[in-house]
Amino acid sequence: MFGRSRGPCVDVTERHTEDVKPPMAQEAAKTTPAPNQRKLFGTDGIRGVANMDPMTPEAILRLGRAVGRYFQTSGEHRHRIVIGKDTRVSGYMIETALASGLCSMGVDPVLVGPMPTPGIAFLTRDLRADAGVAITASHNPFEDNGIKFFGPDGFKLPDEAEAEIEELVFGDEIDRMRPTAGGIGKAYRIDDAGGRYNVFLKQAVPKDLVFDGLRVVVDTANGAAYRIAPAVLHELGAEVVAIGDTPNGININEGCGAMHTDVLAERVRREGADVGIALDGDADRCMLVDDLGNEVDGDHIMAILALAMKRDGRLQEDTLVTTVMSNLGLEVAMKNKGISMVRTAVGDRYVVERMREEGYNLGGEQSGHIVCLDHTTTGDGMITALMVLTAMGLAGEPLSELAKIYDTYPQTLINLRVREKKEFRTVEPIATAISLAEEQLGEKGRVLVRYSGTEALARVMVEGEDNNAVESHARAIAAAVQATLGA
Repeated sequence: MFGRSRGPCVDVTERHTEDVKPPMAQEAAKTTPAPNQRKLFGTDGIRGVANMDPMTPEAILRLGRAVGRYFQTSGEHRHRIVIGKDTRVSGYMIETALASGLCSMGVDPVLVGPMPTPGIAFLTRDLRADAGVAITASHNPFEDNGIKFFGPDGFKLPDEAEAEIEELVFGDEIDRMRPTAGGIGKAYRIDDAGGRYNVFLKQAVPKDLVFDGLRVVVDTANGAAYRIAPAVLHELGAEVVAIGDTPNGININEGCGAMHTDVLAERVRREGADVGIALDGDADRCMLVDDLGNEVDGDHIMAILALAMKRDGRLQEDTLVTTVMSNLGLEVAMKNKGISMVRTAVGDRYVVERMREEGYNLGGEQSGHIVCLDHTTTGDGMITALMVLTAMGLAGEPLSELAKIYDTYPQTLINLRVREKKEFRTVEPIATAISLAEEQLGEKGRVLVRYSGTEALARVMVEGEDNNAVESHARAIAAAVQATLGA
């Protein structure tokens, strides 16, 4: 398939509370502050319809002033904040407003243009900036937009930092701060940002491994990685077929990318490709398609990487960190391979927080946000893909074989719109339905009932060995939620 090179490679630059019963997890998810109770920040930054509150130019300008003030407390140097964006047409409006707010506080915005969110995290560290900002709504349709923040270390801001920024936005402290003359900030662009990130990505692959003979279809969702992803794969020796690589400002995530892998699967089969790589709009998540045209989700990707890293002695504490949404089949498989699994609240930053707290180096989400702290600080779709391609090359096996590491347990997920968000265990009909399901499923099943962090939705998930039992319990719990809390 592909393998070791015959010579050196040349780099070319260019929170909310969940009701959960994970029977075999090392411990239940920690309770975290509820972002949905805030005015601006949700589970992953700020998000909304572009040009509607809170994503209006006026609101973003004030947010820029608040962010500038927050990071000005980190020393007496000239402060710089990196700003990148995905390919949405509204990115120009938000970038300009945000940069204006920063300049008005005496902070210098560093503009890098279209750039994957993990690229912003890397560039923030690489440029020794005070912070990084990714203007993106990730996998959402083009009419939405949002903002994600990174600290100087490249990690997403904790809840406490976001709360302080909100206080600055809605308080009056920044109103009294108006630098003039030379105290006003100056925006400038970094022309080689893409090349810097390109080189960084290729460092995830062993120097003596090339992808010669590997045929790859990559779908960049008409998003931020539309240039970088195909270039990196090509420079590593792969034969690349790129799709979803013609952004026009409004086609991001439209029938393509990580949310629509059926398009990629069809192309993989037609091209006779070895693997398909699907990124989302800001390229922080990755879903794969194997050589047979089957989807390989984030849980299977984590299983493949955890096993490869354990085999090489690189999996810290022989532990994988996932969220409460990861399939029970993954948990069973990891236990059988001598790997512990720790669950967190939903959100890749909560996964990263647990990894940093307890010294683990691999974690992620079923949705394809995978984090390997040996390489990066946040979910990176291309790092994930390159690590899987490396595992394939070193094992000498196709992805379809590596993905057989476990069978997914039957799962039923029901979303319900609610009029209020009460603690589920305090509502008797819901608590009764949950308890009955847990009792009957026992150690061979799992129940998760939680609220969305960004919408007025209740999410009911049930897993187990018997599909009929799983569906029955999920419907019973959902009926109880609908009857008591439904909109």
